[in-house]
Amino acid sequence: MAHKPSRELPQTQEERRLYLIRHFMAENNQFSGDDDRIPSDEVGQRRVLRGFMNVRPPRPASADVLAVQDAYLQELQYERGVTAIEALLPVRDGMYVWMGDPTTLAVDALVNAADPTLLGCFTPLHDCVDNLVHTYAGIQLRLECASIVNRQGHQEPVGHAQVTAGYNLPARHVIHTVGPVLRSESPTPLETADLTSCYRACMDAATGLGLRSIAFPPIARGTGGFPAEVAARIAVGTVRRYRAEHEDAPEALFVVFSEADHALFRDLIANRREGQPEVAPTGR
Repeated sequence: MAHKPSRELPQTQEERRLYLIRHFMAENNQFSGDDDRIPSDEVGQRRVLRGFMNVRPPRPASADVLAVQDAYLQELQYERGVTAIEALLPVRDGMYVWMGDPTTLAVDALVNAADPTLLGCFTPLHDCVDNLVHTYAGIQLRLECASIVNRQGHQEPVGHAQVTAGYNLPARHVIHTVGPVLRSESPTPLETADLTSCYRACMDAATGLGLRSIAFPPIARGTGGFPAEVAARIAVGTVRRYRAEHEDAPEALFVVFSEADHALFRDLIANRREGQPEVAPTGR
């Protein structure tokens, strides 16, 4: 039987924001009923709502709360704009590079560089991809990730892949992978193999589901410590080789955040960069 709301749900974005903020404040007894903490302006309300969503632990929510959140996030996604892979031109052989916010991409699978808990970034308003993915997917994603970790009985190892729904993202699925973290300035053969495994595991997961497109934001950059060109060579080389080995592999889109990385990936995909091999030895 379809769920019937206990009362009429809010219809405007402002009403939805305030509804959700008050709900999350009520969940946190420290702020319950304290409307004075809610900013009066839209930007401030958006930041407060996102902050509460970022720190909320993985737990169920009522159908009413989910309906309001989903309506809010879907309208917000419309305002932010969506880019479909079909609107882009490949650099070469079904491989693309694109600069922008990965959570606005309409693809079959969006890769998330996760941490071993799979639970997302709990730092309010942090600008990492993990935070963005969990913010714009909605609170259901953290709950599904928690169920995966609970079911397998351990944290997610490096170089594997777990698939979840995309929820309110334009991407149909999210593929979560934990990248290696460098212990020195240059990657060891094992760390290189682990990063290679991340890309292969994600491609395996997408291919196994019959998906036709996958988007890769950087893996093992930032806190992972991999140098830009080394990480890019591993990414492009691994995906290119995988696609050559599997006729049914999805098209791959590499997401970048700077003009320098955009040029780097374009050159690597087009085979315009010479020097060190695209993928270092992968033996463990």
